[in-house]
Formats: sequence, C-alpha cells, structure tokens
Amino acid sequence: MLPAVSQTTHTGWLATFYSVDFNKKSGLIGDVQFRSGDDFNHMQTLMLRAGYQYKLKPWMTATVGYALVQHRRTINGFSGYGPEHRIWEQLILLQKVKFINIQHRFRLEQRFISKSYEDDGSIRHDGNIYSNRFRYFFRSVIPFGGQKDFSRGAFGAVQDEVMLQFGDKSGTNGKVFDQNRLYLALGYRFSKKVDLEAGYMNQYVEGRQDNFVNNHVIQLATYLRF
Repeated sequence: MLPAVSQTTHTGWLATFYSVDFNKKSGLIGDVQFRSGDDFNHMQTLMLRAGYQYKLKPWMTATVGYALVQHRRTINGFSGYGPEHRIWEQLILLQKVKFINIQHRFRLEQRFISKSYEDDGSIRHDGNIYSNRFRYFFRSVIPFGGQKDFSRGAFGAVQDEVMLQFGDKSGTNGKVFDQNRLYLALGYRFSKKVDLEAGYMNQYVEGRQDNFVNNHVIQLATYLRF
C-alpha cells in the first residue's frame, strides 16, 4: 500500500455573487469566481455559474442552472485548462433566529469532467467523466448592530459546506466524501443591494486512497442584488 500524501496549499479566491429579480416570484442568480493556484502563482480555476430561480414560499426557493468551470491541469510537466460542465438543481430554505439570518442550501450536481491528456506539449481533451454530487451549505449573517431589518452596516458571516458523491465514483476519488469548506468573514452592507466581505476558508479535499489536500484560502467577495 502506498503511503498517504498530504498537501497544504495557500490560495486566493475572488468572487461575485449576484441575483436579478424578474418579479416577486422569479429571477436569475449566479456567480463568477477566480481561484488562484498555490502561493497565488497562477489562475487555477475560473467558474461561471447561472441559474433560474422560483420562489415557492417566502422562505423557500428552487433553482435550476448550469455552470462552466475551467480547471488548470498539469500532465507530464505541461499545463493547460480543461472544462467541466455542470447541471445543477437546488433548494434554499431561509431561517431567522432573532436578528440572525440563516440560509440552508441543498444542491445536486451532474458533472461532466473532461478527460485530459498531454499531446506534443499541449493539454488536449477527449470525452468526459460523469459524476454526481450532493452539497449541503449553510450560511449565517450576523449584523453587529443587532438590526432585525438589516439594510446597512458591518456584519460577520459564518458558513460551512460539505460535498458528498453518489453513483459511480470511480472517475473522481472513488469515495462518498469529496470535500468540506469552512468559512469565516467580516463584511459591510452598503445597502440592501450591495455587500462586500473578506474572510478565511479552510478547504479540505479528499483524494484517492488516503491522500488529501488542506487548502488555506483568503477570499474577497461581493454580493449584488438587482
């Protein structure tokens, strides 16, 4: 049996999350994310994601969407970017405990991960690996002023997300557990339409056999609501 390989990395993520209301019931949501490689030395991942959402109840929203993810890969010493296409469905439940807003998100992903190989110094792709993933996410926004109707001011944010795989897992790490992301942030709400926050995330990614990556992430994010 090969010994376990643990890797510690330090990366930076820039993200913009947005929502556009068409009417009181429906709208568009999405995000654009830029993620660096270890020690901030290159772009590791570019993500473009969008979805159509429909409000089932004031506290419950369903969404279906698509994401394009470009991952950097290194094969035989040569690097390039390979696409991953995702179809996703999610349900968001909103909860309020006094002045603290809590979001619970349940997401299913159907992932089409490109098969990459090196050919004469270039990274090429042929076909896809199909994988299913379930994600549970919660996020709590805590206004420092204790406002129940929070429209402006400083806040703290706490969130965690666990990702689990199901179905055929042979094309990924071969396990049910994929990764966990724990995140703490400080932010400022300029209005009901704009938030800016910065924080630290610990991303634990399970690899094949006993291998894993412990990624320390500094994230800067904006939240835009139209």
